[in-house]
Amino acid sequence: MNAEEQGLPAIDITVQAGDWPDEAAVHELVEPAVAAAIAALSTFRAPRNLSPSPSPKGGGEFSRARLKSGSELSILFTDDEAIRRLNAQYRGNDNPTNVLSFPQASGLLLGDIVLAYETVRDEAALAEKPLKAHMAHLIVHGFLHLIGYDHESEEEAAEMEALERAALRLMDIADPYAAAQEL
Repeated sequence: MNAEEQGLPAIDITVQAGDWPDEAAVHELVEPAVAAAIAALSTFRAPRNLSPSPSPKGGGEFSRARLKSGSELSILFTDDEAIRRLNAQYRGNDNPTNVLSFPQASGLLLGDIVLAYETVRDEAALAEKPLKAHMAHLIVHGFLHLIGYDHESEEEAAEMEALERAALRLMDIADPYAAAQEL
């Protein structure tokens, strides 16, 4: 069954740079992560802040209707240097980051998600979790940004993290925020 038959957007995956798992393994991770995010959405209401944002990290206009047949998104797996340039250009932050999301405000294209290998690898190692689990978390996180979720306020962060936890539970991935809650 292809992505559209599963109710998923068409997903274009590009592995550009970095020592990511092989392309087949990346493909096997992306669809389940997006599917889990969509499944988690079915149990939550729309985000409170629906205003479009020019920021690449999220806040685009939310509409479950955008997840209709024919919608699509792209995911770029690259390295710290490439994401540093994007972060500087679009967010004014001249440092690498783990994930950026570039939502599209209208049309069938939901937007683009970009992940940086070295940062993702280092974060996974620091948290002592498998690289693929951290990748799945960041794909879910980036996807939620594309459809309008954000974490600028404590309330928004709590709502977005609850969705991330629900999606990752569906994938049998441990709660990425559990350690922070124990502090």
